[in-house]
Amino acid sequence: MKFFKKKSVPKAVPELITAQRNSSCNISLPSVIEPFEKELYDRLRNAVPIVDAALMKIIRLTGGFKVVCSDERLQLQLDNFLENVPVGFNGKSVNTFADNFLDSLLTYGSAVGEISLDSSGKRIAGLWNGDISSVRVTSGENPFVRQYAVRDGEGHERIISHPERILYSSLTGGRPLLRGIPSLSSILMRIYECIGQNFDRAGNVRYAVTYKPSSDSGDFAYSRERAVQIAKEWADGMNSAKYGQVKDFVAVGDIDIKVIGAENQLFDTNVPVRQLLEQIIAKLSIPPFLLGLNWNTTERMSYQQADILTSELEYYRRLLTPVICEIGNSFICSIGADAVCSVEWDNINLQDESALAEARLKNAQAREIEIRLENLE
Repeated sequence: MKFFKKKSVPKAVPELITAQRNSSCNISLPSVIEPFEKELYDRLRNAVPIVDAALMKIIRLTGGFKVVCSDERLQLQLDNFLENVPVGFNGKSVNTFADNFLDSLLTYGSAVGEISLDSSGKRIAGLWNGDISSVRVTSGENPFVRQYAVRDGEGHERIISHPERILYSSLTGGRPLLRGIPSLSSILMRIYECIGQNFDRAGNVRYAVTYKPSSDSGDFAYSRERAVQIAKEWADGMNSAKYGQVKDFVAVGDIDIKVIGAENQLFDTNVPVRQLLEQIIAKLSIPPFLLGLNWNTTERMSYQQADILTSELEYYRRLLTPVICEIGNSFICSIGADAVCSVEWDNINLQDESALAEARLKNAQAREIEIRLENLE
């Protein structure tokens, strides 16, 4: 009788993927956005400044980094390459590439880049931030290997012959950070449009000048001429104010001047606008005080919001780290060396350093008390 059965060797392809292929299901990575969706998010950032400001804040708060080579002798060459590598037409350094890459990642949910080689095909000529709306990502022969196709303006696709040079990353599920915001922003923009129209109607003060002729027959006879003269002088006085000249309006007779719409009040839009902004900021996961919104908050709440933002930034750093390491490893391979790279991120802010130092102090004090108790025993 056998007490231990021989374990079966796992297959190269998981059974779940095999079943999906047998059922003619396409195995693909999170789908990239369509060109019309990309244009929608670009227009959204232009139309709603707080959305663009929040994304730029996230990019800047993600912080800087340093790429460390396992071989110290190659560190100087690696630093020189990362600081001076061309990025597109007008950029330089791997930090510029990482900022553009994260910007696309936050806005569209996915980001793509390319490591371009020179004419010899042995040295890295530069880095390129690609248009994610023109790239389709699927699985190749191996379900764990990506296959990239580029779409041209006519909709034709061309398979990229060197997928190992492509740098790709996506948020969880490939969903853009801005998804769901356009519906809220459309309501917000309608409110702002109505505010502008109301100020055009009631905010731009207009006057009603009424001339009431007396019961004298002479006034009735020349009422039309006097009304035309009053209108002319009133218009001349109002036009002179545009050029800094002040003219008094002098008239004889019973003349009544009123402001049109002075008794009407504009609608209070603070409540609906704040509700919409709260939804937008909750989606972007950034504290309101970083965007200049002076909402009522406590010191404890601000500290918790800062901790939540720190965890969000750590998540974005985890997405960028493999991309940056791949760039560094590609350069090491191009110079014929056998080493690997790692990324060391800067601390997000001084608050993290002080909290870490305080935690280490408390642990040291607790350890000291434990040692004293052990000596007493």
